[in-house]
Amino acid sequence: MRGCSKHFPCNSFRKVSNEMAFWLSLIFCFFTFASSTPPHDPVKCESGNTVCTVTNSYGAFPDRSLCEAAKVEYPKTEAELVSVVAAATKAGQKMRVVTRYSHSIPKLVCTDGKDGILISTKFLDHVVRTNPDAKTMTVESGVTLRLLIEEAAKLELALPYAPYWWGLTVGGMMGTGAHGSSLWGKGSAVHDYLTEIRMVSPGSVSEGYVKVWVLSEAMNPEEFNAAKVSLGVLGVISQVTFKLQPMFKRSLTYEMKNDTDFGDQAVTFGEKHEFADFLWLPSLGKVVYRIDDRVPANVSGNGLFNFFPFRSQLSVAVAISRSIEENEESSGEANKKCVRAKRLASFLFDISYGLTNNGVIFTGYPVIGSQDRMMSSGACLDSHRNGLITSCPWDPRIRGEFFYQTALSVPLTHVKDFINDIKALVKIEPKSLCGLELNYGVLIRYVTSSPAYLGKEEKSLDFDLTYYRSKDDPLTPRLYEDYMEEIEQMAILKYNALPHWGKNRNLAFDGAIRNYKNANAFLKVKDRLDPSGLFSTEWTDQILGLKGNVTIVKQGCALEGLCICSEDSHCAPNKGYMCRPGKVYREARVCTLVSTN
Repeated sequence: MRGCSKHFPCNSFRKVSNEMAFWLSLIFCFFTFASSTPPHDPVKCESGNTVCTVTNSYGAFPDRSLCEAAKVEYPKTEAELVSVVAAATKAGQKMRVVTRYSHSIPKLVCTDGKDGILISTKFLDHVVRTNPDAKTMTVESGVTLRLLIEEAAKLELALPYAPYWWGLTVGGMMGTGAHGSSLWGKGSAVHDYLTEIRMVSPGSVSEGYVKVWVLSEAMNPEEFNAAKVSLGVLGVISQVTFKLQPMFKRSLTYEMKNDTDFGDQAVTFGEKHEFADFLWLPSLGKVVYRIDDRVPANVSGNGLFNFFPFRSQLSVAVAISRSIEENEESSGEANKKCVRAKRLASFLFDISYGLTNNGVIFTGYPVIGSQDRMMSSGACLDSHRNGLITSCPWDPRIRGEFFYQTALSVPLTHVKDFINDIKALVKIEPKSLCGLELNYGVLIRYVTSSPAYLGKEEKSLDFDLTYYRSKDDPLTPRLYEDYMEEIEQMAILKYNALPHWGKNRNLAFDGAIRNYKNANAFLKVKDRLDPSGLFSTEWTDQILGLKGNVTIVKQGCALEGLCICSEDSHCAPNKGYMCRPGKVYREARVCTLVSTN
């Protein structure tokens, strides 16, 4: 068994209880063979399509607010979409777009108040046309990444880079700047492989209250580069055209190493391997290197990337795991969290994170497979309704995973220092980051500069940290809360990291727009396409620096990332958590458990 190695000694496996082994075996069977209950619709209405609420796929926004709307529209064609936008514009109603699964964590889908309109792209999910000779494909904005990959493969074409979760829609990826991992070519952002965008925006009276913009680099480069990452404030993306590549294969090997020289390796590794990324386990002092390169399509191999945590899971098993973590949090059992984290890391590495050489079993590295089988996954979406016996593990209808996601792109020139600062924190308290490993570790992906006005500014590494959030009480502090807060502030304030627009807590967006050199150009395009701001909201005005502040200062606000603490009341003083300086980055202000001894 590969898990018994210098990385994870065999005695660590012998300590796994029979009960844990039973659950892992049972869960594995269900992950592999069971279908999952499909995700919930993020929009719920009281009467038909009126008097509605909207949420995200996790069931809660960072501030836990309820977002309401007067109604939701489900256009099935561009003509219907045009009619919806024209009617709302004529009535002066606010509009926001909601995707099929609504995966964005921030409040990008929310309208202001209760009188706005939600426009769902759920049924705008068709391939419009293909041109195999030109290697282009035009799709509607509600097409999922999975469908895009599959339809391209039928033409022996491939999208070169994409996120690893295929439940995202084309419009959603463009709205938030979603990406994979690469420094090669044009980089890993999906929006940089577009040649044309059709955008439906408010129009003047003479235009019938609606205008369809056809945007391209050649014809209208300013509008095109603004629309690539739009935050939904320019209108509704109707269709996009992708420039694809001939189908190719990838050769993938996962290799675990000590993180002793990780700071140096992280800076150069992406230049050596086209699809490189890392899974960092900082409390364990380990890094899983993704050695992943392009190979010709005629190389033998039918490998499949079916990421284990994205498969269907038994709802009862997920609930048990969540209950265990909640008990550990409430009782302060950090040691138990670390033991479970080590076991999980061992297990996932031992099954190669779900990689197989033929779609069924793993026989050894490298795993070679075609791009459409190796780039993304999301098997828990392959669903039949089974009464929530199985589900995606974050489905809000079960007591499952509930977490924060902090995703920040640190410039490559600062990456070594940032990594070393995190290692210094771990040295102070080795147990402090075990919660990250219970969420599979820190996913680290390469991104590069983009011509998109709100895209990445320079070569960077995107650090994606997923960690525990209390489901019931926003005033409940986390174990070692101060360590995660310090990392978050360190990245933003010390190393000028840029936030992922579709993830993060409120504080990550505070003043972020000032770090985009083309922010003013974006705002000028926004004024041209939507001069009345019908697609803008209080939230989008805040993150774009137009009005108000994205942070919310109140009792306990720092616990949920709504603010950076400046006084003890922003933490949980009644539970011993006080606002104190950081341990490595002294300028940070974090909620620290203060000893009463």
